[in-house]
Amino acid sequence: MDYKNAGVDIEAGYRSVELMKKHVQATMREEVLTNIGGFSGAFSLKKFKEMENPTLVSGTDGVGTKLKLAFLMDKHDTVGIDCVAMCVNDIACAGGEPLYFLDYIACGKNIPEKIASIVSGVAAGCLQSGAALIGGETAEMPGFYPEDEYDLAGFAVGIVDEKDLITGKDVKPGDVLIGIASSGIHSNGYSLVRKVFPMEADALHTYYEELGSTLGEALLTPTKIYVKALRAVKDAGVTIKACSHITGGGFYENIPRMLPDGIRAVVRKDSYEVPAIFRLLARTGNIDEKMMYNTYNMGIGMMIAVDPSDADQALKALHDAGESAFVAGQAEVGEKGVVIC
Repeated sequence: MDYKNAGVDIEAGYRSVELMKKHVQATMREEVLTNIGGFSGAFSLKKFKEMENPTLVSGTDGVGTKLKLAFLMDKHDTVGIDCVAMCVNDIACAGGEPLYFLDYIACGKNIPEKIASIVSGVAAGCLQSGAALIGGETAEMPGFYPEDEYDLAGFAVGIVDEKDLITGKDVKPGDVLIGIASSGIHSNGYSLVRKVFPMEADALHTYYEELGSTLGEALLTPTKIYVKALRAVKDAGVTIKACSHITGGGFYENIPRMLPDGIRAVVRKDSYEVPAIFRLLARTGNIDEKMMYNTYNMGIGMMIAVDPSDADQALKALHDAGESAFVAGQAEVGEKGVVIC
């Protein structure tokens, strides 16, 4: 008896590391002090000593049951982007610059090519956000996960000068809410998605004219990463007073998190076009509109609040950065919460 007979292939682990190295190497920043394959990752903060009060910000998350679609479609090179996005977008919400990322993959069977494909997506997300992929873990756990399934989670660390933290405390009545478009469903609400649509190959490979793609392609579209978009607003000289990453819980849970007491957000539904994937989901599943806004991003992945005098400059910076953005509403006096009208 040996470890391989018990279900864990050490040699496959070695091959996975070799296959992923080129992807990991592409994410390196000058501050990284360690090589791939060490027991830990080291990152120098010397570059940030000029900050008045350098403050670390962190985020951790996974991809959730969206992974089930990756299994069904045997497509594994985009879920890593989702994993990175869910972490670094939260850091960006606080005004932070992501510095480095670590991933954790747990699988029933280590198939090196599949693991490398997953990590290629993680590396792509790191490149989009400017974070270095300085470490990770692949755990082969036979008997715990089915052989063809895995879980994927991550952890990111960023930095911001304390004076530049985005806290929402200065939001005032009349401040403008700017929505930045999402790329689709992102990585939340897939338990409901999987109840509405048949999780079968034929259904997922069906082409929908309104989507401009197959259903599976639309559902697997990776989460948009907003790090560079928010940096563009800051570089334009605009102060972002508040920022909300629209994830699980949709508008009703996430938007109030960026508001101080005594301020409510009023969002106008007609200020933008809800993407086709949400309309199809609601129609097919007969899902109530309020439930949709309470579960999904509905086409706005990030919401920011700015002073009215800065709104045009913020929109210009976002459009110049290649983002679709629009005035979605305003802040008003009222009980903290959100009104969608």
